[in-house]
Amino acid sequence: MFSGFNNFKKNILPKRLFYRALIIVAAPTIILQIIITVVFYDSIWIKANKNITRSLVTQLKAIEEVYQNDKTNLDFFTDSYKNNFNFEIGINQEIFPNNSGERRFSPMDRSLRRELKSTFGNNNYWFNTSKFKNAVEIKIRSNNDVIEFLVPKEMVSASSVRIFVLWTTLPSLVLIIIALIFLKNQTKPLVKLAKAAERFGKGDYVNDFRASGSQEIRKAAFEFDRMAKRINRHLNQRAEMLSGISHDLRTPLTRLKLQLAMLKQKEISEKMSKDIDEMEKMLNDYLQFAKTQIQEDTVLINLNNLLNSIKNSFDDSNLFFNNSTAIVELKGRPTALKRSFENIIQNGLSYGNKVYLNVQKGNKRVTVTIEDDGPGIPEDQYKNVFKPFFRLDKSRSLNQSGVGLGLAIVEDIINSHGGNIHLGKSKYNGLQVKISLPF
Repeated sequence: MFSGFNNFKKNILPKRLFYRALIIVAAPTIILQIIITVVFYDSIWIKANKNITRSLVTQLKAIEEVYQNDKTNLDFFTDSYKNNFNFEIGINQEIFPNNSGERRFSPMDRSLRRELKSTFGNNNYWFNTSKFKNAVEIKIRSNNDVIEFLVPKEMVSASSVRIFVLWTTLPSLVLIIIALIFLKNQTKPLVKLAKAAERFGKGDYVNDFRASGSQEIRKAAFEFDRMAKRINRHLNQRAEMLSGISHDLRTPLTRLKLQLAMLKQKEISEKMSKDIDEMEKMLNDYLQFAKTQIQEDTVLINLNNLLNSIKNSFDDSNLFFNNSTAIVELKGRPTALKRSFENIIQNGLSYGNKVYLNVQKGNKRVTVTIEDDGPGIPEDQYKNVFKPFFRLDKSRSLNQSGVGLGLAIVEDIINSHGGNIHLGKSKYNGLQVKISLPF
């Protein structure tokens, strides 16, 4: 029971902190205003209207009785009420109206109907409160005569209700607007911190971040900045170490190549040269892996132009690019993205005959699909091929000349851009690589 209520509450409540805080601030003000309005309406305004209406109807009853007892001084009688009470009184023998002029949901009409009915009885009264702006028309049946009254609305309903509603609503609106301004200033540092964390998660430098807001938010921002600097320092040290080791190993390899060139035993020289070439290829893979850890500035990239440039750089008729989708622009690191796409396309051209590149634009995400007609990869090895230094020697013979860092580098680049990569079987019976990126 409680779990269902909690789920319902989670579904209807806003997800963002700003709107939740606004509810915390605004809800008590609105509820208090409603309570005050209801109490005033029920206890003060309705009772005041009831007393005012009863006093008016009592006067009308007195006027009707005086008229029935003395009809000789009619002009003096009507002029006196007009001058002293601002009443307009008319007496005639016209037909009494059958249709009711009262409004069904008007509190003033309900109060007036109740008092007239209890004083004059059914079908002996008629009134209309909406015909005139500042007056109420009332008709009373008195024997064969009809007495018409035109009385000010102030004698039927208290006019202070509008002022009361104005003075209860206006301060509440002012308080809510002030709360909006303060809440916006308090939640803005949290939004900045979340955006900075998102940028850092995508591999960007966050040097322009400045802590602001309350003491707790400043402390969280300060700790985030320290953590980001420690992680960046660790990544840079690892990249420098890999780059340094790979660079230092090139010198003895170059010397070995020179010494092998001077050997007279050509068979041994050729075998050792192949081993040295393989070691150089491994070093190149290490250097490429180190380069992915080096920070690159994030810029706005035209994905269509980037893929076109990759196709032109390969200059291979077996690479087919379907560029019929709309222009896609996203923020990212162009060199890193280009390296990841080139790595996958190169694998497809190496182990298959044809490679098909397709781009599909979706809702805030773009999907790049790369398919080939090669031997493919077994489904149980899809997760393993993304592990660093994993070499798949069967089926596709992936990374035979490398150290197994190609797809690990690709996955690292794609994930750092907030995307994801999936492997599957292509419609050409080869490997399908599907890359999804936000834009």
